[in-house]
Amino acid sequence: MTTATINSVSASSTAADIVQFFSDLARRWQALRDENEKLRIRNAAEQLGVSEAELLATRVGNGVTRLNSDFKKLFTEVESLGSVMALTRNDAMVHEKTGQYKDLSIHGNMGLALGVIDLRIFFSRFVYGFAVQEGAGNSMRESLQFFNAQGEAVHKIYANTHTDMQAFRALVERYRAAEQSAFIVLERNLPEGDQAEKDNALLQAPAQLNVQQLRKDWSELKDVHHFQAMLKKHQLERIPAYRAIGADYAQQLDKQAFEDALLQAAASELPIMVFVGSEGMVQIHTGPVKTLLRTGPWFNVLDPDFNLHANTQLLDQVWLVRKPTTDGVVSALEMFDAEGKQVALLFGERKPGKPELEGWRELLNKLLAKHALAVNSAVDADAVQSVAGGE
Repeated sequence: MTTATINSVSASSTAADIVQFFSDLARRWQALRDENEKLRIRNAAEQLGVSEAELLATRVGNGVTRLNSDFKKLFTEVESLGSVMALTRNDAMVHEKTGQYKDLSIHGNMGLALGVIDLRIFFSRFVYGFAVQEGAGNSMRESLQFFNAQGEAVHKIYANTHTDMQAFRALVERYRAAEQSAFIVLERNLPEGDQAEKDNALLQAPAQLNVQQLRKDWSELKDVHHFQAMLKKHQLERIPAYRAIGADYAQQLDKQAFEDALLQAAASELPIMVFVGSEGMVQIHTGPVKTLLRTGPWFNVLDPDFNLHANTQLLDQVWLVRKPTTDGVVSALEMFDAEGKQVALLFGERKPGKPELEGWRELLNKLLAKHALAVNSAVDADAVQSVAGGE
């Protein structure tokens, strides 16, 4: 049987086929590690045409422990570990935040952590969990890693030198799955035609879009959290909405604007908010950024409690987006990949009930003057106005 695709085994595969697949996969992964011991698991999975979760499954019983699926309860106990490093990523962005999980609340399948580690958790996407040991001796790293139904990582929690390791290992034992099988069977991705239709919706507006009604609904927004519901009403994804709405509300900038925004924020010591999401998690840094460094395609923030690694080669579109609220206009810089998936957002630091920072608006006005692309064609160009003069 082939082992070249992520869907090499399915619910209809025989037990013998599944065992054979994972036995072969373990051998192939070991061969890759023999060639390059520093190869990251995400890169190994890509080379082997499988998922990270499938690779970890081959190591169950050998530095990897399967966790049971009571993820909500597990997350309520992470605070007891003390300081850890929380990692959320997508293909273009890696967001690493060090601190303690605090003020965690759960509302149905939604979780909120509102401490230094600031998270929006979508537990319906959490399907597999593992405790992972990597390396040996003083160089050993221990982590809790969570994956969706397709085996893609949604969130990882790494122990650090300040973590209570006795509490960490006790937590692993409490949530150790009864069955420690060395294989998993993933859900298949959408059929090719359905996936193409879904991807197209990320970039194209529906033919029946009523732009006048969209502008009316947009102008009447009271809270940024109502924005997604408004898009759903119009059967719109973000990029098609931004192309249609007009440059007073959404203006496309060239891709350099992302890096320039971080450089300007660091230079002015302006506190900002950096959002990065996976399918099951949004992770947020609030505060200044200080130490910036480019290494090849990666533009990095390397501060003591916050690291951001941005592969700017994977950025395809950057939009300056303004939304009316009861606190005044709230402005964001939003980054997308070539498929139209949002990979990061930047805001000025703000709290509910407080207006947007004037320094953030000044920064965005500079970006607008330097990086603006052609004005949207969907509405009259006369609608354009500066951020600071937002309605």
